[in-house]
Amino acid sequence: MSWTMLEDPLYQFIALVLLSAVARFIFGRNPTFRLIANFVFFALLTLLLVENEIAPYTSDMGQATDLFRRIFVGVAKAVWWIGGAMVLTSSVRLFLIFERKPREARLLQDLIVAIIYVGAALSVVAYVFGAPVATLIATSGVFAIVLGLALQSTLNDVFSGIALNLGRHYSVGDWIVLDDGVQGRVVETNWRSTHLLNGTNDLVIVPNSALAKARLTNLTSPEEAHGVSLKIRVVPSSPPATIEETMRTVLLSSNAILKSPAPVVSITGLDGNAIEFELSFRVSGLGEATAARNEVYDLVYRHTKAAGLQLAAPAGSPAIPVADPQEEAGKHPNSAWRLLNAIPLFSTLTEDEKESLAADMKRLNFRKDALIATQDTSLTSLMIVRRGVAIVERHEGSEIIELARIAPGDLFGERGVLMGALEPANIRALTSVVVYEIAKDHLAAIMQERPALAEELGLLLSRRIESEKHHFSAGVSAEASHPTTLTTRIRHLFQIPHNTWQ
Repeated sequence: MSWTMLEDPLYQFIALVLLSAVARFIFGRNPTFRLIANFVFFALLTLLLVENEIAPYTSDMGQATDLFRRIFVGVAKAVWWIGGAMVLTSSVRLFLIFERKPREARLLQDLIVAIIYVGAALSVVAYVFGAPVATLIATSGVFAIVLGLALQSTLNDVFSGIALNLGRHYSVGDWIVLDDGVQGRVVETNWRSTHLLNGTNDLVIVPNSALAKARLTNLTSPEEAHGVSLKIRVVPSSPPATIEETMRTVLLSSNAILKSPAPVVSITGLDGNAIEFELSFRVSGLGEATAARNEVYDLVYRHTKAAGLQLAAPAGSPAIPVADPQEEAGKHPNSAWRLLNAIPLFSTLTEDEKESLAADMKRLNFRKDALIATQDTSLTSLMIVRRGVAIVERHEGSEIIELARIAPGDLFGERGVLMGALEPANIRALTSVVVYEIAKDHLAAIMQERPALAEELGLLLSRRIESEKHHFSAGVSAEASHPTTLTTRIRHLFQIPHNTWQ
């Protein structure tokens, strides 16, 4: 009885289908093994049908006479056509690949797979059910027209999606701006719509038909670097060339903008109230534009103050009375005092403490390209930049690594003053630089009275060490850069009692 069942084509067909299902489950989504499994199933099914004189490409039912056998033959034919379609679709998925263009490849694969399955379905209708395909197509054509009119908007989105994908005007991850002001990062594209994530983290869904008609600006392509421009108005108290040089120094001191291509300063306007400048620069990506813009605005303020310049009022607004630099200097003739007063670190000091500290500060001048501090040496004074730009660069063999740029109001040397540690890099003047030096002994006396000042310096050093870790691995350990560890060391070095640290 068992041999009779094995010889029965019906049981052979069922066993073949079950084996195919098990193979698909085992191989999962592996395209190569799926193609092999589909091909083996199709070949064995073809052999089974030929062995039993069943022609799947004709509507003839062969030797099947009873209803049950006719149903079996029809199902076997339908499965044969579907099996053939599966072999073709697996081949398309495996071999139809566009290098570096996965979205276009997937789109073309979907179109070809759809055509293959439509052809298989029509073959089943013609050779299994014996229906006239030509009449069916003619009838369905009328239905398709009616359906197309009803789904005109949806079809418009679908075909627009195909055009957008083939044109590849943008990719997932690109930041795009539409002519109506809608903008965001592309997070998903499909046949119906494109999904954008805007600056407020909201999801904007744009139909493909609207996107295809809109004027689109891709801020990410062809390269990630993004251009930024700022308008700055300065009171014309000095020649335009002198102020222009100050603006170039602003861009030179920035840590957030790209050095290549070089940033540009342009004079865009001049009248009795102001000289207008446009600062143009590039950042590595759109996400860094805001931080770079904020940094440049801060540097504009610091450099103009250091150069004795004053920012002008916006065009069309009443002019701001111009402060007399000599009158301002007359209130506090000591420029060291004015420098201390402008730095938040020393805001907790009293007027007398600032006067005392300023009186002991020493002014140092450095020419362009002069070394201010040398790598692997320890500074014994706290340095404050009054004017100019300096660069912090570490030498590792033949390689030079830029760590940071220093602008007016920035400090350095706290590493040697607080911990006696060596400087990890050279500090070199990029322009003429004026630096004020505070000796360690004078600073220690102030910190004895104002422990919060030492704490702020420790936090500054901790942040600087953390930033340097991104540039080189050697040097300070993680424990040494921890604020608590630094606080403890500073307390011991300067003999600051624990109960006065608060």
